[in-house]
Amino acid sequence: MKGITFIIIGFFTIQTNAQTLENLLEKALDNNPMIQKYETQYQVSSEKVNESNTLPNTQLGVGYFVSEPETRTGAQRAKISVKQMLPWFGSITARENYMSSLADAKYEDIAIAKRKLVASVSRSYYNLYAIQKKQEILKQNISLLETYETLALTSVAVGKASAVDVLRLQMRQNELEQLFKVLEQDYLAEQTAFNQLLNRESTTDIAVVDALAIPEEDASLLGEQLQLHPELIKYDKLYESVAQSELLNRKESLPMVGFGLDYVAVSERPNMVFDENGKDIIMPMVSLSIPVFSQKYKSRTKQNELRQQELVFQKEDRLNKMKTILDRALKERKSSRISYETQSRNLQQAKDAEEILIKSYETGTIDFNDVLDIQELQLKFQISQIESIKNYFVQAAIINYITQQI
Repeated sequence: MKGITFIIIGFFTIQTNAQTLENLLEKALDNNPMIQKYETQYQVSSEKVNESNTLPNTQLGVGYFVSEPETRTGAQRAKISVKQMLPWFGSITARENYMSSLADAKYEDIAIAKRKLVASVSRSYYNLYAIQKKQEILKQNISLLETYETLALTSVAVGKASAVDVLRLQMRQNELEQLFKVLEQDYLAEQTAFNQLLNRESTTDIAVVDALAIPEEDASLLGEQLQLHPELIKYDKLYESVAQSELLNRKESLPMVGFGLDYVAVSERPNMVFDENGKDIIMPMVSLSIPVFSQKYKSRTKQNELRQQELVFQKEDRLNKMKTILDRALKERKSSRISYETQSRNLQQAKDAEEILIKSYETGTIDFNDVLDIQELQLKFQISQIESIKNYFVQAAIINYITQQI
């Protein structure tokens, strides 16, 4: 888990709370089937290196002479042939290097998948946090409205308010209770999504941190960190694999040498006595496979050149897109900080207005329409604050996906 804490550093003001998300990330990386899939694919690619370290099949032939040809030493009855072709010097090594380069490129898929998983788990975690905090805010506002309802009932009793004011307060409570129930369903849906990322039961409880605070300063970035992203490194390794493919292509365009042995069983000539009568025939053989028609090898060379050009363009395009994503995430993170600070000021002013209304009640001049307006504004500012905090950390997770190392 070395490096996983990068997603945590600076996010939480209390280290014990930060440990909660870190543990969840560890479980996700250990249990997520997508990671296991890529690890298995890498193992398959690595095993192909061993597969490539082989010679062509040995050729074995057996023949029986239906019409036995006569020779000086006797009639030939059967023939057994064994032949082994050998690739040109260095061909097997070139094939191993090519398969190894493919395995190296496949390994980057694991690193990419881990980064994406960390970002997805973090994003879902912050969504759960936001929903939970919104529920707490709604509970507080419902309780506040109940207090106002009591005040309104008292005012009605003394003739300082109408029953309509009470009904408005009750309707507002109903709306907030509805929002609370909707958030309950949103939480359950997000909980299922989160647990699926960890590959566990969808109803498993999640310990979400009690409070998140936007840090006073944003983490600084280094420009070269983007170049070390596995999505970009993968293009480099694919480029190298194409280079190894070309080396293999050149080796395969060279001749193959074959060594073999023919054995012919010979029958003795009857009623004749002489040296080597019926002596079997043993004939060592050497063969050479020459690629006279080399157009396919030239075509492969051209394809490899074009493939390398394509990878260069793909890497450049992906780099530009990642720079765009990073720039947008940085600006949205900054916007979240600005929004949070603005909502904090608005919320304080709304609370000041609420205090003025409470003091007005003591003098018997409270306006419950103003109460509802201020309460609605407070709720709006509180929800916006929570959204700003969530968005800040979601954007931080995106930034970490692009720039940080695992």
